[in-house]
Amino acid sequence: MKTVFQVLSQAEIERIHAASMQVLETTGIKVDYKKARHLFAQAGARVIDEDQRVYIPESLVRWAIDQAPKQFSLYGADGDFRLEISSQTTHFAALGTPTQIIDMDSGERRPTTLADTIRHIQLIDGCKHIHNSQMDIWPNDIPMTTIHTESIWAWAHHSRKPFGMGCYGFLPTLDMMRMMAIAVGGKEELRQRPRFFSICSVVSPLQMAQIQAEGLLICADYGQPLAMSPEAIAGATSPVTLAGLLVQENAGILAHIVLAQIFRPGTPVLYGTVSTIANMRHGTVALGAVETGLITAASAQMAHYYNLPCRGVGATTESKREDMQAGIERTATLLQAVLGGVNFITCAGTLDSTMLESDPLLVLDDQLCGAALRIARGIEVNEDTLAVDLIQRVAVSGNYLAEKHTASHFRKEHFRPDLFVRDPYETWEKAGGKLAIDLARERAHQILAEHQPRQLDPRVEQELQSYREMAAQRPIEEFYAWEDESRQDIFD
Repeated sequence: MKTVFQVLSQAEIERIHAASMQVLETTGIKVDYKKARHLFAQAGARVIDEDQRVYIPESLVRWAIDQAPKQFSLYGADGDFRLEISSQTTHFAALGTPTQIIDMDSGERRPTTLADTIRHIQLIDGCKHIHNSQMDIWPNDIPMTTIHTESIWAWAHHSRKPFGMGCYGFLPTLDMMRMMAIAVGGKEELRQRPRFFSICSVVSPLQMAQIQAEGLLICADYGQPLAMSPEAIAGATSPVTLAGLLVQENAGILAHIVLAQIFRPGTPVLYGTVSTIANMRHGTVALGAVETGLITAASAQMAHYYNLPCRGVGATTESKREDMQAGIERTATLLQAVLGGVNFITCAGTLDSTMLESDPLLVLDDQLCGAALRIARGIEVNEDTLAVDLIQRVAVSGNYLAEKHTASHFRKEHFRPDLFVRDPYETWEKAGGKLAIDLARERAHQILAEHQPRQLDPRVEQELQSYREMAAQRPIEEFYAWEDESRQDIFD
């Protein structure tokens, strides 16, 4: 049977749901975006513009959940690569937006660059289990106003897998969608075969920020999946009790799902979480805490209660280096996410609460994901795997190495890592005494050396380049100007 980890009973799930409905109906959620409040009001929610408050009845929540797809597909750049996203699948992505990186050659911590962003996309393209980059390297050497367009450009040239970023407000999100559409053959093609996985941040406590709602509506218009993802911090931006955090988190997630379905019924959504606890001693975030895994596993149960796929985090750590603490914390949080039933796990390559990147660690995490999948698969028990006839035949003499049964089963039954050291000590020492992180560094260099960029149609290349250049010439004031709702005519 499959290995399952559950932290909530059915009765507890229903209590959290009921409490969340009470919060949405009586406390409501602050929505500072007039367009979003108007959509809620049209759908039957009670809206008080003076307080920017929206009160959502359970009937509207239930309606929205019914509109949302229970499963959908996410595609790579050319449409051939495909991930099925549902409550029955498990996929992995990279994590965070680190602004610092451990240099792969010098081992020194330094600011990230656009070159690091491109290398990161190339590394994920070469991973076996990690299938999505979430704009995981935030470059310091280019203007902030071009990070999103440069990232889409890099994805179009260097990845055969899906890509993702956050909801960054009206103009940046529109840029990303238009460039994605150019790269894949048009808006309708992008709608039919989504390539973009968007993280919509749910502000805690109980808020819907304008820039997130703007991005949500644009991504929904283009038919791209949205992971509604709070980053509640127990003891700081949510109740310190995990049950209280789950109530508040659930209310915020459902409010954002409702908006997406009001605007465009059938928009693919994921019930997401990046919630964790506060480091109460310093007032900081402790994303590597074991409680992060508990919250993530509980969130998966809530998602599946609504028959929605779940996005959560795993392999998080507070460690500053690729050390034993990093290994312990990332294994603890990843296993809870996988065994808890999270369907899209952002997990790979970061340290220091996702603010520090390590490319060798990304490659090593790819192996860790494979090991976690093997644990989740559990033990298959049937006549063939019980092997009673074989046991009786071999009996008390001989061994099983040369048996046909062994040859036909060991590849599936045993997880065989490439980078975890299993050689005898003497053999390992003679080969150079390399640790797993050393082998991962070598593997990362190999992936980068063997990577072949995608060759785009010359017309697509030129159109992307023209858009890229146009975006680079914009003054920052133009970004702020498009936050004026009177200019946002694409929603009319």
